[in-house]
Amino acid sequence: MKKLFVAAFIFVSTFTTNVFAEVKMGIILGFTGPIESLTPAMAASAELAFKEASDSGSLLGGEKISVVRADSTCVDSAAATAAAEGVIAQGVAAIMGADCSGVTGAIASNVAVPNGVVMISPSATSPGLTDLDDNGYFFRTAPSDARGGQILADITKDRKIKSLAITHTNNDYGKGLTNVYKAAVEAHGIKVTTVVAHEDGKADYSSEVATLASAGGDAVAVIGYLDQGGKGIIQASLDSGAFDKFVLSDGMIGQSLVDAFGKDLKKSFGSMPGSTGKGAGVFAKVASAAGIDSSGPYTGESYDAAALIVLAMQAGNSADRASIAKNIMDVANGPGKKIYPGELKKALDLLAKGKKVDYEGATGVTFTSVGEAEGSFLEQEVKGGKFKTKKQR
Repeated sequence: MKKLFVAAFIFVSTFTTNVFAEVKMGIILGFTGPIESLTPAMAASAELAFKEASDSGSLLGGEKISVVRADSTCVDSAAATAAAEGVIAQGVAAIMGADCSGVTGAIASNVAVPNGVVMISPSATSPGLTDLDDNGYFFRTAPSDARGGQILADITKDRKIKSLAITHTNNDYGKGLTNVYKAAVEAHGIKVTTVVAHEDGKADYSSEVATLASAGGDAVAVIGYLDQGGKGIIQASLDSGAFDKFVLSDGMIGQSLVDAFGKDLKKSFGSMPGSTGKGAGVFAKVASAAGIDSSGPYTGESYDAAALIVLAMQAGNSADRASIAKNIMDVANGPGKKIYPGELKKALDLLAKGKKVDYEGATGVTFTSVGEAEGSFLEQEVKGGKFKTKKQR
């Protein structure tokens, strides 16, 4: 039944009709599931980059892009794999996605890499993906939780937390980030009173919160997803009075959480990948002009992932999958003309002339040797009914 649903969800969105050839691109994100409030803006951001390249008239001499969307569910690896198989069967040149770490690893290992299809994830952050046997076909514009956990621990220390309980979603993302975060806060001298895993999709989290509350702490760190388990933990904590201060992982940062709890989050804080640099400001304007709210997590990373794919195509003068894989690192790390959001036509024209580009994008893209973003992070807090950036870390 799940596979039938996923297959029915897949659809094709064509930006324009024309006499030129058409290149298909996949976008695989959790349009249902525990981060479903975040993915519409992520998908729209990626589609913005694909449309920009498509409308430029400069992509491979005038080729156009059509997009094939599919639902990763974020948490169901079997459904995500089936969705990816459907996308690849339609002949996509590359995939922007997936999102959550577990489904991303499953798609890469079982579908994309065996078929020689490039994947660039904007949001899969598990440290375990660093060592993925990917044959050079997997990249991510989001930095690893190996760094993200340390940053969140630094913020926790700076916020004067002396002790805390930790709860995490019971998957690769939750476990990986928790391991890093727990070690880092303890290195700062902060007492971790307990660590409790939680499952997504439950109706009630009072049992988990009771366990957390019995251990105590100045706050509870919620390493999870804002539309399911993580939200449930906060609700049960507030209902019982167990905690009123929450340390939030990147998967918990999003407007839907503030809409749900309002002023009850005023003592809470967290972090997410992002930048306050030139590219971030440019992207905010470009996205706003297209009607996209770029303030949520991973919108800039999604635009950048899509942009890197089209620039790699142009650099190799081909939509061939192996050619895209070969050229990703060259356009990401330069050297060459720095390129920001809204400048894809300029980049495509330069590449067509045999010149080099260094794609900075929305997030200051620089890849490590294994093709993942070095990245920076934004300290987040709730003010005026929204998550606001206090500073870049």
